[in-house]
Amino acid sequence: MPSSHSHDHAHGPDPDAPPPPPEVLARRRQAVRLMLFLLVPVGLATVVGLIALWPSGGASRAQEAAETYLPAGTTYPDGRVVSVDPFDCSIPDSEGGVQDLTCASVVVEVLEGDGAGEYQQLELPAEVYAAGIEVDDVLVLSRDPGAEGGPSYGFFDYERTTPLVLFAIAFAIVVGAVARLRGLAALLGLAFAFLVLLQFVLPGLLSGSSPTLVTLTGSAAIMFVVLYLAHGFSARTTTALVGTLFGLALVTVLGAVAVAAARLTGLTTEETVQLQTFDPSLDFSGLVIAGVVVAGLGVLNDVTITQASAIWQLHEVDPSMSWRQLYLRGMAVGRDHIASTVYTVVFAYAGAAMPLLLLFEIYAQPAGVTLTSSALAEEVIRTLVGGIALVLAVPVTTAVGAFFATASGTETGSMSTKTPARGLAALRSRFAR
Repeated sequence: MPSSHSHDHAHGPDPDAPPPPPEVLARRRQAVRLMLFLLVPVGLATVVGLIALWPSGGASRAQEAAETYLPAGTTYPDGRVVSVDPFDCSIPDSEGGVQDLTCASVVVEVLEGDGAGEYQQLELPAEVYAAGIEVDDVLVLSRDPGAEGGPSYGFFDYERTTPLVLFAIAFAIVVGAVARLRGLAALLGLAFAFLVLLQFVLPGLLSGSSPTLVTLTGSAAIMFVVLYLAHGFSARTTTALVGTLFGLALVTVLGAVAVAAARLTGLTTEETVQLQTFDPSLDFSGLVIAGVVVAGLGVLNDVTITQASAIWQLHEVDPSMSWRQLYLRGMAVGRDHIASTVYTVVFAYAGAAMPLLLLFEIYAQPAGVTLTSSALAEEVIRTLVGGIALVLAVPVTTAVGAFFATASGTETGSMSTKTPARGLAALRSRFAR
């Protein structure tokens, strides 16, 4: 059984080890300088971009227009179903027959707000009743206080707070139990990412700022915090960050070129058409690019941190490997990762666009016309651009990781000062346990 002394030295410098030769120290200093040279300017540019592009806080043109579509003072209280009375609401179909439909008249008790305790009768359309409405179900209602004859209520949506909260708690427990502190740190990083999206990216897009600059700045800020928070401040994490930032820059440039070349307008869904109604001045082609960048955040992070980890693990096992050997072995891992991740990207987009694909399946159009239509072309461009950036981020991350590892002479990516012999001994002791 190895002693605890050797275990401790697996994670820190060995005070008994001879000092590294001057050329090794020079390489380490060079690696640190290069990291700072790469990341400090990008970090400063990100901070400057956040300050310059931060939304003013006032309502955007789209938000002001949206408010006119809803009656002033509209609220959304919960209501508990007290009774359900189905009735036939069949309508004629296009073939001269009758489409059998069942609607429902329900009585609900308002649970909150100004009308709490009141009982209201609502009529639910067939599609809502078909989804299942029973006594004691809780619905989200819309309340218009200025309606003629007094406040009026209507069905707005199903109440989903309880299942969403339960699944969120289960997700946090599973992540914390399996990944422990690193998993909890990742959850904090995820919370920060949503904070940036909700407080900076989305308001910035609505304010009329450049969608490309807003999204790229916000994405860079997210990656700086998320990667270091989840994986710690180390050369290994820095390697992944360099690869991720390269991927983000590449996907932005390629996205801009592809959107312009394919003449994508961005007006392919009901949501974008509705946005155009609220604010026609929005850059919808830019929103396509923004969507490509945000969609690539998670996958790029996954690929680069895995690739960086592979490089440092290889270096930890054999610190004597040269940059070329590390790069070649790392790319052997990276090629397998690329092959599996390409499927992930394509199937993720296909799943999100499933209703659109179903519509094209029933349209009587040639396959070429369908594939090049604006709606599907947008998904294809998003997939291909994200895939290209993803694939090219792998060799870049591998090369950067191999350079940092060989230049710093570390085992764990934390810039320790062990010699290769000491490092291998410590590694063997860890596995022996």
